[in-house]
Order: sequence, then structure tokens, then C-alpha cells
Amino acid sequence: MRFLNRSPSILTSVTTNLLAITYQPKTHLHSHLTPQKANTALKGFIKSNSPTNALLLFRSLWRKGSSSINSFSLLIVLKACTTRNSSAIHGKQIHAIIIKLGLIPIIFIRTILINFYSVMGNLGDAHQMFDEISERNIVSWTALISAYVNHGKPSKALKLFRCMQMEDVEPDQVTVTVALSACADLGALDMGEWIHAYVCRKQGFETDLCMNNALINMYAKCGDIESARRLFDKMGKRDVTTWTSMIVGHALHGQAQEGLRLFAEMEDMNKNMRKSKENCDHKSGLILPNDITFVGVLMACTHAGLVEEGWRHLKSMSKNYGLKPRISHFGCMVDLLCRAGLLNEAYTFIADMPIRPNTVVWRTLLSACSLHGNIELGEDVQQKLLELEPSHVGDDVIMSNTYAASGMWDKKLMVRDQIKQRRAPGCSSIEVGSEVHEFVATDKGSPLRRQIYEVLESLIKTMKAFGYAPELSSLTEN
Repeated sequence: MRFLNRSPSILTSVTTNLLAITYQPKTHLHSHLTPQKANTALKGFIKSNSPTNALLLFRSLWRKGSSSINSFSLLIVLKACTTRNSSAIHGKQIHAIIIKLGLIPIIFIRTILINFYSVMGNLGDAHQMFDEISERNIVSWTALISAYVNHGKPSKALKLFRCMQMEDVEPDQVTVTVALSACADLGALDMGEWIHAYVCRKQGFETDLCMNNALINMYAKCGDIESARRLFDKMGKRDVTTWTSMIVGHALHGQAQEGLRLFAEMEDMNKNMRKSKENCDHKSGLILPNDITFVGVLMACTHAGLVEEGWRHLKSMSKNYGLKPRISHFGCMVDLLCRAGLLNEAYTFIADMPIRPNTVVWRTLLSACSLHGNIELGEDVQQKLLELEPSHVGDDVIMSNTYAASGMWDKKLMVRDQIKQRRAPGCSSIEVGSEVHEFVATDKGSPLRRQIYEVLESLIKTMKAFGYAPELSSLTEN
């Protein structure tokens, strides 16, 4: 994005290149539209999921002169550039036109440019667009916070959320919902509880269904399943996201029977409504499970070891609800079979899957082979993984540990010698004072590392004083 502000010649070139979009003759019918009518036509293409036609119409209008478009035209066509299959170059060309027309100071245009660069995966340019806004409103703040959440950077998103409040910008329901998603991703319960208290203080916030769903999801993922269930039970209006969040929450916490009972309640409610043959309003209409609901159901079956019930639910997806199982559902079923010790059945199931199994599915079986000491099947599974991801060192580590557990030291050494690189260490996090701190093993980057290690040494001494001794017999290479 920065190159647009540096070179007028490049700017002219980029705007000219917009004309290179493949021409379709029918677009010339709209070339004499007024801006108001043109905007209506552009909106129509967006609503009908035809972003290419919107770009073609805009190109035709631009060729006739800037009098055929206005700032709203640019807002609409930028939205067309944020669709799934859109090309980044088109949005950059529109950005160049915005600069050429002197419309860049308009805050709504800057905000949608934040969205565009975020969708294109360019957080740096998205953040620069935000920094260049002189008077930021809640929409621009929410756009940037959402960008970081969508790109898996929830810690940065929460820092921005706190900065927004320090600048006396009050969050609305949308901002709160996004911030709660960041809390859920981080496990930041204290911050999530503070946001919940804020919601309770704000009149009208508690009636927002999306925000209540986000609260349930936050509490469930942050480990407070009781608060999540209390919220669920109090809600007068629920949708499929509400039910799914609670079912998945119970499954994640090992409360398999609670999750399955909730799903059965959901099915019974729908059956009763079908029998009533009454016109259903939004409070009493059918709430059918979606594919994510079934992920939660299969997870619950996994934790409870309910193999037969897992098979039944997997089959009911397509039979009763017309849902096509995805890789996540097949992965849950493999995990269920592996936890039940049915390793050969799991292998056969993977081989017969209608879609190509990924490394996660095979790796689930490899871990189960290591746990159950099934070396022959483990070696077969490792070969499958080598074909898919030959550079993944973790698979070699699992096999090395499997050989060691069976006393096959020669093979363990052979596998260990083949390992060319170390695994990237996993990251842990802890919430202190509503701020989340991340760290890894042997981390020396924290400014508080001396105090941290002093506390750890004190804890170890205290544990030893009470007779604690580490169990080393089961220790394996990692």
C-alpha cells in the first residue's frame, strides 16, 4: 500500500490498469447511469454474490469519467474486493482511485480499506490505514480489532481493545462480541468477566443474541463451564450457535453426558415442533444442528467412549439432516476408535474415508499406536505421514519413544539419528491483571525472568520438603 503515496506515475499506472479487467459487452448498458442509480446497480451485484460484475460495471463507469461515481460507489466496489475469491490487485487499484479523487480522508472509506487489507492478509497495511485516521470512531476500532482476531492474534486484539477504552471510545455490541472471541482464544477469563460486567451495566446489551453466544463461548473455552451453563439456561431466545456453543463446551470439559443430553433435548424440541404443525415464529421455530454441532456431539462420544453412539450420530448427519461429514467429523471418529483401543478398526475407517485423510487424522492414530505399543501398525502409519509431511519431526519423536517403551533401543537410536531438526517449542500463556503473558520452555526473553525463576525454585523446594519426588521411569524423549 505504501507505494501508492510515493509515486504519482505509479498511481496513474495502477488506476489505468483497472481498465484491464476482462470486458463483458453487457456492462456498457450502465455506462450513463447517475451515481445514485449506479450505486443501486452495484449493490445489486453484491447482494447477488456477483463481485466480478460489480467490478466490471465500476470499470465502465470510471471510463466515462468521475462524475458517474461518488464515495458510496467506491465503498460498494471495495466490498466486492473483500470477497473470498477476489484479487488483491483490484482493491489496490480502487485504493489508488480513492487517493486520486482526494477521498482518502473519509473515515468510512479508510475503515473499509482496513477490512480489505485484513482480508488480503496484510495486517501491516491495515494497521497503517488505521494509524492515519485522525479521529477514530468505534467502527474503525472494531475493524482493526477484528482483523487481529481473524488472523489468530487475540493478544494484540485485546491490547487494542484496552487502548480504545483509554481514548474514551465506548465499545458497542459488535466490539464486545469481537473482544470476547479474543478472550476465548486466549483463555483470558478475567478480561472476559470484566467485559461481561460491562455488558450488564449497559442498558440494552443483554438482548443481543450474538453477544450472549460469545459470552457462553468465552466462559466455556476459559474453563468456567458453570457460568456458561447458567447463561444458557437464562436465555429466552436461542439459535443454533447457542446450542452448539453449550454442547461443545460440555464436550471440551469432559462432561460428555451433559452434552449428549443437551443435544437430545435439542432434537426432541424439533420433533415436537414438527408434530405441532403450527406456524413457528422466531422463538419457536426449528433449530436444526449444523456441522459444528455434530463436532461437539462426536467429541462428547469420544470422551465417554460411546463408539456405537458415535457411529449413529455420524450416520444421522447425512440421513436425518442432509449434512455432509467433513474431515473434522472423520477425525473425531478416528479419535473415538483410538481411545477405545480399536486401532485396526480406526485404520480401516481412515482407508475407507470418502475424502483424503490429512496429517492430523493419521497422527491421531500414530499417537494411539504409541500409547498401546502397536509397533507394526505405527510403522505403517508413519510411512503414510512421511508421504504427506516428510519434514515433521514430531512423528519421528513419537516412533522413537514407542521403540524406547518396548525396549527396542537400536531402532530408537536409528530414528533419533534421522532427526535433523528440533521441534518448535509449544507456547504457554498466563493471565495476570487482565493481561495475557506468553512464554515457552527455557524462555529468557521476559524482563521478569529472574523473578519467575526465583518463584519456580521456591515452589520446587517447598514440594520437595513435603516429600515430592519426580517420577522419571515414564520420562521419554520430546
